[in-house]
Amino acid sequence: MSNLTLSNLVKTYGQTEVLHSIDLAIEAGEFVVLVGPSGCGKSTTLRLIAGLEDVSSGTIEIAGRVVNNLEPKDRDIAMVFQNYAIYPHMSVRKNIGFGLRSSSMSRADKDKRIDDVAEILGMTDLLSRKPSQLSGGQRQRVAIGRAMVRDPAVFLFDEPLSNLDAQLRTQMRLEIKKLHQRVGATIVFVTHDQVEAMTMADRIVIMKDGHIQQIGTPSEVYHKPANAFVARFIGSPSMNMIPAVAENGGLRIDGGAAVPIGLDIAENRKVTLGIRPEDLHPVEGPALISGAVNVREPLGHETLIYVGAGFGDVIAKADGRTPPDLGGMVNLGAELENIHVFDAENGSALT
Repeated sequence: MSNLTLSNLVKTYGQTEVLHSIDLAIEAGEFVVLVGPSGCGKSTTLRLIAGLEDVSSGTIEIAGRVVNNLEPKDRDIAMVFQNYAIYPHMSVRKNIGFGLRSSSMSRADKDKRIDDVAEILGMTDLLSRKPSQLSGGQRQRVAIGRAMVRDPAVFLFDEPLSNLDAQLRTQMRLEIKKLHQRVGATIVFVTHDQVEAMTMADRIVIMKDGHIQQIGTPSEVYHKPANAFVARFIGSPSMNMIPAVAENGGLRIDGGAAVPIGLDIAENRKVTLGIRPEDLHPVEGPALISGAVNVREPLGHETLIYVGAGFGDVIAKADGRTPPDLGGMVNLGAELENIHVFDAENGSALT
């Protein structure tokens, strides 16, 4: 395992710059997930690291060595793709061993290496099978095994779970996490799925429009989002965004309540209050927001309720056994420490 450093990385296509001065330092053995909406630049970043595309400017270092001008095969990386990219006419053993085809290892050492990787992945009994005899999750493990057998400095995963059904995705998330804990590899994992990012990463890199929005642990990006984009993108359901204006030392929500947030904000400055659905709940007495329940989504132990306010719907969580009546009025409240404040114009966090 090795460290990986991106310094002032830029990628342009013609006159269009799609990656803007990306700086990222990944420690040896770290599991880092690049996440963001389609077109944010995460896959382009991965392809630059792999050498599948040329860097326009900036540097990529692997284990302290600049690799900008090296061919993919010389970068000591292994990549696992979305579509598995395994050979249907080869057995599992031959597919896994394909990464060693140019190695100077003896046949006996190659076979031992394949057997060791198969044991780690729980595929020892499948080595003689063809891909057509495997499930989707087993095929993905073959692709991972082919990467592992080379013992690369850095593993690159390009949305490897997106072709799997929901149950298999959950299973493979757990298996890849266990694999990382067992072998301690340096991993860069690209996904558009924020649940994958939150459950697998040591650190998350959130991207938008070719810029890094925030780098942090899952807890940091969830509880201390750097801006409104990160706050909305991380978390499901998405964070409620509520327009407000600074007034008399507090923040007044459009259509009603004032929040004594305790911030020094210029009078009449427009802001956005961010409250996650799990932090917004029905209350007796004074309310932060009041409105009618427009939609209920029962989840068993709790119920999501969509409440109509003067500025639009907000999502809150209510008790699963005794949720508010559909169409009934409800008062919603939240603890002050769970309310985020963002600048209304540029979205930057003020708390």
